[in-house]
Amino acid sequence: MSSLSRRTKSLDLFLRKLPNLLTKCNLTSKIKKNYTVRQEILMARGLPDRSALPGVEDIVVVASGKGGVGKSTVSVNLAVSLANMGIRTGLLDGDIFGPSLPLMMNIREQPLLDDNNRIVPPVNYGVKCLSIGLLTEQNKAIIWRGPLVMSALQRLLKGAVWGPLDILIVDTPPGTGDVHLSLSQNVPLSGVVLVSTPQVAALQVAARGAQMYKTFGIPLLGLIENMSYAVCGNCQNSFEIFGNTTETYVDQMQTKVLASLPLDATITGCCDAGVPVVLQHKTSVYAKSFQNLAKEIVKLLERQKQEIKKE
Repeated sequence: MSSLSRRTKSLDLFLRKLPNLLTKCNLTSKIKKNYTVRQEILMARGLPDRSALPGVEDIVVVASGKGGVGKSTVSVNLAVSLANMGIRTGLLDGDIFGPSLPLMMNIREQPLLDDNNRIVPPVNYGVKCLSIGLLTEQNKAIIWRGPLVMSALQRLLKGAVWGPLDILIVDTPPGTGDVHLSLSQNVPLSGVVLVSTPQVAALQVAARGAQMYKTFGIPLLGLIENMSYAVCGNCQNSFEIFGNTTETYVDQMQTKVLASLPLDATITGCCDAGVPVVLQHKTSVYAKSFQNLAKEIVKLLERQKQEIKKE
């Protein structure tokens, strides 16, 4: 056997025994502990101070982790429902790469700037709205890396005149990346509303998103089960599309279902036309579902404030 072969064999044997050696010497837990501390130190470098938005009482994030589950539809109809209740409401489109607020809220004009170079969010349906889609060309793709994304979100969030507002709804993109981290680190969030279909593939990702926000100490207000069922146009009977495993995941996340919303062309058609269903069909079952959701969100935020006062 050549000298190189012997060295290779010795190295291979050592690597096989290494995990056991680390365990016996209690080095594995020490390495993990030091690595975790190191991670925290690196993550803390250069992070902005978490400060409240002037004149904004509560900030509620709408998230899911999974794409295509209806976050934007929920965000728009929730915001308009809150405004219809007399609550001063704002809506921030946090999806930098796929903004849909301009379409769904029927806003096309570019925002104005005040004397301090701050963006003045345009208002429609009684809601202050802001999106990167109002500041870029409509059909042009946004091809940015992380730092630019966070800088853009910072500008939309803290470089705008949001106040006075009772509630700012933030529609977030899929995943648990830059936008979610930047929101969590920049401003105090009153709570997170998760949106998911009753499908296991979507619920699993939603659960991971919930865990991320819990890590940052942000309250989980509840989960909205979107596209939960459909209604037959002939017999008017409802039927489930995905099956239903939502309760199992809700228990794991230690939260509750805030609303179960149907899959219906009326809701999506209204969004595509730029008129939320809560305005286009005010007395419909769909509108009432969003109205009840808005009332529940207000109730949860109020209860949260009362508990903080007791402490």
